[in-house]
Amino acid sequence: MTTWTDYLLSDSPASRRQARLGQAYRKWLAFRRNPLAMFGLAIIVALLLVAAFAPLIATADPLAQNLDRRLLPPSGGNLFGTDSLGRDIFSRIVYGTRVTLVIVLLVVITVGPIGLLIGATSGYLGGWVDRLLMRITDVFLAFPRLVLALAFVAALGPGLENAVIAIAITAWPPYARVARAETLIIRQQDYIAAIRLQGASQWRIVWKHVVPMCLPSLIVRTTLDMAGIILIAAGLGFLGLGAQPPIPEWGAMISAGREQIFDQWWVATFPGLAICVVALGFNLLGDGLRDVMDAR
Repeated sequence: MTTWTDYLLSDSPASRRQARLGQAYRKWLAFRRNPLAMFGLAIIVALLLVAAFAPLIATADPLAQNLDRRLLPPSGGNLFGTDSLGRDIFSRIVYGTRVTLVIVLLVVITVGPIGLLIGATSGYLGGWVDRLLMRITDVFLAFPRLVLALAFVAALGPGLENAVIAIAITAWPPYARVARAETLIIRQQDYIAAIRLQGASQWRIVWKHVVPMCLPSLIVRTTLDMAGIILIAAGLGFLGLGAQPPIPEWGAMISAGREQIFDQWWVATFPGLAICVVALGFNLLGDGLRDVMDAR
C-alpha cells in the first residue's frame, strides 16, 4: 500500500473492511461526478451548519418583538426585513432550520424502521400476513398524505409533537412498499435458501439478511421523501396545526405574512424561498444517491 487511494481502489482487498471501504469510496467518486448531486449535498451541509451555529449567524433574537420596527423592508440592519411584530425575519429563518431538521429527523427515525420491518416481513412471509399488511398499507395510500395528516392533527390537537406524529403515521406506507418489492427478489436468492437449510429462523433471516439488503433502496427513498416531509410540515404550520407561535417555523411564518403579501412581500417570500431551497437540496441529493446505489 503506497497511498490511501491505492488501498481503497485495490482490485484484491485483503480484508472485508478494505472491501467495504473501497466500495464506499467508489460510490463517493461516482457521486462526486454528478454536479447537481453535489449542489444538493452543499445545500444540506449548509442547512446543518446554519442549524448548528444559529446563535452565531442570527443577527437578533428571533422571539424579540419591537413594534417600533414592524414591517421594515430588507436593509443592512435587517437583511430580510421585519414582520408584523418587529421580529427579525433573517434570524427567525436561521432558527427555523432547527425546527425543520427536528421534524425531518424525528419522522425519518420513526418511519424508516417501521416501514422497513413491515415491508420485509410482508414480502418474506407472504400468505395471509402479506395480504393483511398490504391491505392496511393500501388503506393509508388511498388518502392524500396531507389530508390524512390534517385529520390526525385535528384529532390529536395542534402542536409540533402532534404534527410529527401525524406525519409519521401517514409517511410509512411507501417505505413498506419499497421494502416488500426488494424482499420479493431477495428471498429467491440462493444464499437465503442456504441460510434456511442451516436452520435459521424466519425472523433471523428477515432481520439479519433481508433487512440489510433493503437498506440502500430505503436510504434513497428516505432522502427523496424528506422534501415531502418538509412541505407537509410547512403546510400544517401554515394552517396553524403545526408548530405554534412564537416558534420560528417556516410554514407558520408564511401564514403570518400572507395578509401583507402585496404590500410587504418580504414577510412571506423569504420563508417560502427557504422551503424551496431546502426541498430542492434534498431532491437533488436523493437523485444522486439513487444513481449511485442503483445496482443496474
